[in-house]
Amino acid sequence: MSHQTINPESLPKPSGFAHGILAGNTIFLGGQTALDKNMNIVPGGIVEQFKQAFSNVLTTLREAGGQPEDLVNVTIYLTDVDDYMANGREIGRIWREMAGSEYPAMAGIGVTRLWQKEALIEIQGIAVIPEG
Repeated sequence: MSHQTINPESLPKPSGFAHGILAGNTIFLGGQTALDKNMNIVPGGIVEQFKQAFSNVLTTLREAGGQPEDLVNVTIYLTDVDDYMANGREIGRIWREMAGSEYPAMAGIGVTRLWQKEALIEIQGIAVIPEG
């Protein structure tokens, strides 16, 4: 099976990785932190970083022809699980605004740090795009 690299121009240019790999109708979405186009982590804490990181994931998904409802698996890496949980209602509201009320299989994993030291969150996922 051949695969296609998906690197949206609206996201920071990747170096040493791909934002997404489309294999058949399955897209593997590379980990996204809260980087903006200028390669800066957005300020504002976990809620704003969730919004930016998830937006980056969805940008890659849409570039491949998918939609948020096509997500089948999401993994969220967190440097402060308690902070994420304390803001869970707001993060859930943002998820519903961006992706609807259906949730894929998910995992939240606490880590000591991420690639950018200012990053509080990294999100990766897998989606299956309906053939059509």
